[in-house]
Amino acid sequence: MSETRAIRATIQRAGSSKGIFLLENDLPEDPVLREKVILAIFGSPDKRQIDGLGGADPLTSKVAIVGPSKQEGVDVDYTFGQVAFDQAKVHTHAICGNISSGVGPFAIDHGLVKAEEPITTVKIFNTNTNKVLTAEVPVKEGRAAVEGDYSIAGVPGTGAKVTLDFSQTVGALTGKLLPTGNVKDTIELSENERITVSIVDAATCQVFVRAEDLGLKGTESPKEVDSQPELLRKLELIRCIAATKAGLAESPEKCAVESRNTPHIVFFSEAKDYENYLTQEKISEESIDLVARGMFMQIMHKTYAGTGSICTSVAAAIPGTNIHEAVKKEIMTKKLVRIGHPAGIIPVEVEVQQEVKNFILKKAAIGRTSRRIMDGNVYIRNSLFQ
Repeated sequence: MSETRAIRATIQRAGSSKGIFLLENDLPEDPVLREKVILAIFGSPDKRQIDGLGGADPLTSKVAIVGPSKQEGVDVDYTFGQVAFDQAKVHTHAICGNISSGVGPFAIDHGLVKAEEPITTVKIFNTNTNKVLTAEVPVKEGRAAVEGDYSIAGVPGTGAKVTLDFSQTVGALTGKLLPTGNVKDTIELSENERITVSIVDAATCQVFVRAEDLGLKGTESPKEVDSQPELLRKLELIRCIAATKAGLAESPEKCAVESRNTPHIVFFSEAKDYENYLTQEKISEESIDLVARGMFMQIMHKTYAGTGSICTSVAAAIPGTNIHEAVKKEIMTKKLVRIGHPAGIIPVEVEVQQEVKNFILKKAAIGRTSRRIMDGNVYIRNSLFQ
C-alpha cells in the first residue's frame, strides 16, 4: 500500500497573488479533515512551508476550492482560504479578490463551465461571504485565454483581461455597507489617545485611517512599515478594536487570534508623487486619486488586495468617510477610482448612489489577469487520513 495519496491540484497565478486551486470533490467532506489536508498541501504550519506547495508569503499561501454550484442561476461554488504559516489554521472569514479572478478561468479549463468565444460569463457563488461574483473571461479555442495587452501592477508583462464585478457583495462580512451605521467612528486606543476611522464592508471589510494620524506620509514601502514593530502593534490594535465595533469579533484579544485576515486595515493620504518600490519608477500625483497602503496578516500588502481595492474605492465614493475627504472629487462623476499602492496603480470602476439615508452600490469592477502555471498531483501522507 502506498504511503501517500494523490490529490489533483493546479497552481494558478490570479491577479497579483498565486494560489493552489483544488476541485471540491477531490477533498474530504469532513471539514476538520479537509483543513488538515489543505495544511499538508501547503506545508503549514511552518514559516518556510518547506514540505508543501506554499510560497512562504501571504500572497502565495492561498487556496481556492471550486466545484459545481448548488445555487440556482450560478455556475460554480468557490471557497477561499488564507493558509497561515505559524498556526494550523486556514482562515475562511473573507474572500480574496485576486484569487477570485482565477476562478472563472479555472472553471472553464476544468470543464465546469462551457467555454464560449470570445467571452464566457461565469457566475460564481462565494461561500465565504454568500455573495455572487460575475467574471467575464476571454476564451480562445475552448480554453481561458492567456495572451492579451492588459497589464496589472505587481505582475510582469501583459495578459488577457478578466473583468470581475463585485457589485453584489455589499455587506460581505457584516451584512451592512456601514457596519456601525456611521461614516466615521472614534477608536479609543488608551485613556489619552483616540483616532478617527471609517469602517466599510463591500467585497470585504476594511478599516480606514489617515496616514498623518499615524505619523506617516502614506507613501511608505513594505520594508519601511514592516520594520517598525511599534507601528505594527498600533495598527493591529486599531484593527482589532474596529473589528469589535463592527461585530466581527467578540473582543480585540480574540480578533488578534481568530480573525487575523479580516477586517483589513488601510492607511491612506491624498494623491502625491512617490516611487514604485519594485521598479523605482515615479508614480505621479496626476495619475492617481489617492495613496493607500493595506495591511495583510500583520504585514504590508506588497501590492493591493483585489477585494480591498473594491472596498477602498466604494469607501472613497461615500460622502462623509475620512477617505472620501482625501480623494479627488472628480471620482464622483468619472466613476473611476485610481488607487496608488506600493507597486503601482489599480483602477476600479465604481458607482455609489445615495438614496435617502442609504448608499446603493451600482457598480464595483476590477480588471485582472490570470494564468494556469501547473496542473498535477500533490501527494499527502496516508497517515493523515487514518
